[in-house]
Amino acid sequence: MSESAATTHVAINPDRPVGKLDRHVFGGFVEHLGRCVYGGIYDEGSALSDDHGFRRDVLELLRDLRVSVLRWPGGNFVSNYHWADGIGPREHRPPRPELAWGGADTNRFGTDEYLRYCAELGAEPFICFNMGTGTLAEALGWVEYCNSAADTHWADQRRANGHAEPYGVRYWALGNEMYGEWQIGALSAEEYVAEATRWARAIRMLDPAAKLVGCGQTGWHDWDRTVTEGLAGLIDLYSIHIYTGSGDYWTNVLQPHQAERAIRHTASMLGRAAYGRQVTPPRIAYDEWNVWYREPGGALEERYDFADALAVATYLNIFTRNCDWVAMANLAQLVNAIAPVVTSPETVAVQPIYYPVLLHAQAALELAADTYVTGPLVEAQPDGPSRWDHRVADLGPFTLIDAAATVSEDRGKVAVTLVNRGEDTQRTRVELLGVEFAGPALLRTVTDERTTEHRPLPEVRSATLDETTEKPNGANLILDLPARSFTVVEAPIRSA
Repeated sequence: MSESAATTHVAINPDRPVGKLDRHVFGGFVEHLGRCVYGGIYDEGSALSDDHGFRRDVLELLRDLRVSVLRWPGGNFVSNYHWADGIGPREHRPPRPELAWGGADTNRFGTDEYLRYCAELGAEPFICFNMGTGTLAEALGWVEYCNSAADTHWADQRRANGHAEPYGVRYWALGNEMYGEWQIGALSAEEYVAEATRWARAIRMLDPAAKLVGCGQTGWHDWDRTVTEGLAGLIDLYSIHIYTGSGDYWTNVLQPHQAERAIRHTASMLGRAAYGRQVTPPRIAYDEWNVWYREPGGALEERYDFADALAVATYLNIFTRNCDWVAMANLAQLVNAIAPVVTSPETVAVQPIYYPVLLHAQAALELAADTYVTGPLVEAQPDGPSRWDHRVADLGPFTLIDAAATVSEDRGKVAVTLVNRGEDTQRTRVELLGVEFAGPALLRTVTDERTTEHRPLPEVRSATLDETTEKPNGANLILDLPARSFTVVEAPIRSA
């Protein structure tokens, strides 16, 4: 990869918003997979857990991430999950075979535990229906249990289980990855459209406020074309999934740009279908995304390095830049399984990918601002070895610095997120157009860990977070971004 020594110029126009940034792009996902739920967020009998079985140390770390919406229970797991097994007294709940990932599920963490966890976390619930071995009647019962105030069977069961008032769950996914041969009860696109149409109409009869999420693939497959055409007007969001990752550094840090291709193609299909039906187009729920390539099976306990953190930071920049279409994104997953947080019976640790999620979520403001980057480029190269068949070289060349920016609605603050993927320090000029800086800029920069001495878990890498301030000059701020780093700039602004 060739790098130039020239200065990078990041131009930001706060008066040209590209869209309103929905906080749901800082969503998460937990599945009954390995130690994500049991031994992760939920650990009955642990001295580190509260009276509900929730690991307090894990909960505090996830609260810091400001997780806005939490998808559950799957993932592949959901296609053989029967929700009624997981309600009522725990001692009466039946263990069931878990066919997606192997083993068994005790059902001790079910709907009421999940919804209590969402309340503790401050996250909106997002439940995925079982469209594999499940039925429409079962799905309607789940909606009734969660949301109905009527004197009917499942609403009465909720009351009997100690929850007098409806939970008010808004987001419901019509299955998970129903296109995949690995999915129990997989369907063709045409079969899925027919089934999802029946489900959507019936669910809206029971709960007109339900927000329904259709099952997409990647945004560029024939499945997506058929399903977007078939479900336009019936769904509120359209789900796409993407994972990236490679042991080759440049492939790893650049592969997230495949998400931009996916968003562009999906938006085009959704817009075309909606125009033909004369309806409002659904927006995109990127409800599974992450770096994942080392652990293809088992408990998926991926151990991340700092290149992975740069990739995650880039994903979040991409969702920000495309917030006119992306209404939700869910990091898969949150604890232990391909996750930023790792537990042991005695302690908890965060992996390098925790930090870009933390800083993005803490700094993001209401509106994404038009941002343009010029500067040193990484010349497009054939993609390196990867578990995934994404080809992104044709999207290049890429700037060494990847950037996004948000501003407050009153145009009084700006937050800039800068990923330096280069091997050297990059001199970078951040310029505001039409406004100027109104005071010192706070910089928080994440780089690779400098020492292994303070790791809570010896096998879990960490990262280094530094905080400084810089004095701007009018509309300009000059920065020296460290090699392989992620930096968030937060500053007050005012009219020039």
